[in-house]
Amino acid sequence: MTDFLLELRSEEIPARMQAGARADLEKLFRKELAAAGVTPGAITVYSTPRRLALIARDLPLETQAVHEETKGPAISAPEQALEGFLRKTGLSKDQLAVRDLKGKPTYFAVVEKPGRAVKDVLAEAIPAIVRAFPWPKSQRWGAASLSPESLRWVRPLSAIVALLGGEVVECEVGGIVSGAVTKGHRFHAPDEITLTGADSYVEALRAAFVLVNHEERQDLIRAKAAEAAEAAGLTLVEDEGLVIENAGLTEWPVPLLGRFDEDFLEVPPETIQLTARVNQKYFVCEKQGKLADAFVCTANIAATDGGEGIVAGNRKVLAARLSDARFFWQQDRKTKLSVQAEKLGRITFHEKLGTLADKVERVAQLAEWLAAEGIVPGCDPALARQAAELCKADLVTEMVGEFPELQGLMGGYYARAEGLGDAVADAIRDHYKPVGQGDDVPTAPVSVAVALADKLDTLRSFFAIEEKPTGSKDPFALRRAALGVIRLITDNGLRFGVAEGDLLDFFADRLKVQQKEAGVRHDLIDAVFALGGEDDLVRLLARVHALQAFVQTDDGANLLAGYKRANNILKKEGFVARDIARTGDEDPMENVDDPDMRAIYAQRGALPYAPEPAEQALIDALDAAAPQASQAIAAEDFGGAMAALASLRAPIDAFFEDVTVNDADPAKRTHRLGLLDRFRAAVHKVADFSRIEG
Repeated sequence: MTDFLLELRSEEIPARMQAGARADLEKLFRKELAAAGVTPGAITVYSTPRRLALIARDLPLETQAVHEETKGPAISAPEQALEGFLRKTGLSKDQLAVRDLKGKPTYFAVVEKPGRAVKDVLAEAIPAIVRAFPWPKSQRWGAASLSPESLRWVRPLSAIVALLGGEVVECEVGGIVSGAVTKGHRFHAPDEITLTGADSYVEALRAAFVLVNHEERQDLIRAKAAEAAEAAGLTLVEDEGLVIENAGLTEWPVPLLGRFDEDFLEVPPETIQLTARVNQKYFVCEKQGKLADAFVCTANIAATDGGEGIVAGNRKVLAARLSDARFFWQQDRKTKLSVQAEKLGRITFHEKLGTLADKVERVAQLAEWLAAEGIVPGCDPALARQAAELCKADLVTEMVGEFPELQGLMGGYYARAEGLGDAVADAIRDHYKPVGQGDDVPTAPVSVAVALADKLDTLRSFFAIEEKPTGSKDPFALRRAALGVIRLITDNGLRFGVAEGDLLDFFADRLKVQQKEAGVRHDLIDAVFALGGEDDLVRLLARVHALQAFVQTDDGANLLAGYKRANNILKKEGFVARDIARTGDEDPMENVDDPDMRAIYAQRGALPYAPEPAEQALIDALDAAAPQASQAIAAEDFGGAMAALASLRAPIDAFFEDVTVNDADPAKRTHRLGLLDRFRAAVHKVADFSRIEG
């Protein structure tokens, strides 16, 4: 057994592509070796801006010899069968063996694959991996690029290191010949380095000022950036995405703290942070919970002056960016949001749904209605309309034009600066929320009304023009909007019918996704939705949660078993529950064709026989439990409704134990089937138990 090192060195690989490249390199390597029958031990993949590297442990020196036999058609089979077999195996007829199989001469394809040197396998695999590499974007370079068959790579590929043990695996890709030579840091160690194998690779590069392990670079940036901030009496604003990106931009990361002009702090802190992060890849710092006039940049060099020159240069670049942001902030505040909103009429929202101004007016009407109807308690209808009319106005501002990520947020700042009041400013700021599952949900009345109206309008509008999500495609983010509506309603306890028809089914699907993450079974949601007519999500979820708690008890599990037994008998006998929300007063015999059974059941009030004790006990239990369950449901006491159903557990168990349902006496048989139908109808007051698994 021995180890293998592969390094593919190139010009700068974009940081955003490096994680995917590491995964692709391992995947392609495993695929090529598997095709040759080689199974490596542990595989480690590294990346820096200038290289991808893979170390595979415990490779055999030779592959195993393989003897394969494939049965073909009998000699007596039609010629077409033989031709198909030859095409499948790639052999000629004279290469086939003939063997006796159960007294019938039969063709066999026999292939002997001798063992091969793994070094030869790797020599073929490396060019295949390089040429098949699925970069999101790639390029050709040099004179060879005139040919469409020339090598493509994310950036010009400059060298390949391939060492099995201490020996070079000789191969060539696009004119690049493999070897044992690499280079270290571009400035600190630009000379060639001859590598001796996988074991010394990481340390050899470390000595050349390259931390090849991306996780080590991330850890260093995370720790040293925080230390730099703490040394200045500040707290680093954590940003894991920025840690990963800076690690992908550097081979020898050196975090350095710098300062910017304190006057820039007049700009909203989110703007400063976004400017520093997006444009310059800088971290920002806080002092006592407020943004400080400091940043941390990550140099790719250990400067002899301690980084003073680097910090000075970065400070100038950041100052120019912050000057632009301050200019946008000052210019935008010269125009009222109401004036900015007038420009929305020139922007198309959707060709079938009009302009953004049309969208805003629909949202304003809906927000005002939600407030006026008391659906959002404590919400002033006038404020809800005002906030909705201005909620999209910041889309035409200079700041949001430069940083689209700040939409809504900047509108809130501009509204506050204009003196429109906190309720309106907060509603504008938060009307896109919640954006994701972990995002905050607005709770202030005006904010809730506008956020809910915006999402409901989006859903209703696109469903009206048949622009619904299909499969994995959701171009208008309607699934996200539905989840936002669900969270706004459930977190704030809003009581109203959210939708109908296809849109209600869509909400049901989204609710299953959301509640699954909360540990609620999807079949229980189905069981409650199957009742029909339930579009109050708060009430529906309360029923679902009570049902989940109930079915997890012994009473619930046993009652479910009894229900399924009763339901199966009734379906077999033609008692079809046409409306699972029935009150229990309907005629369960309306779908039964036998006139004698219908006549007997019609006289069930005066039975021509004395019920057996277990039969009478179930009658009495249903007489008590069905009204109790109905009353509890009307009061939205779903736990009480479950308790009423629990009282049926023992009687239904005893009924099945002691009573013959399909009695030879038609009167007994019909009455007992009707009794089971009453039991089913009582259970259906809570949920359609036929939808519950188990």
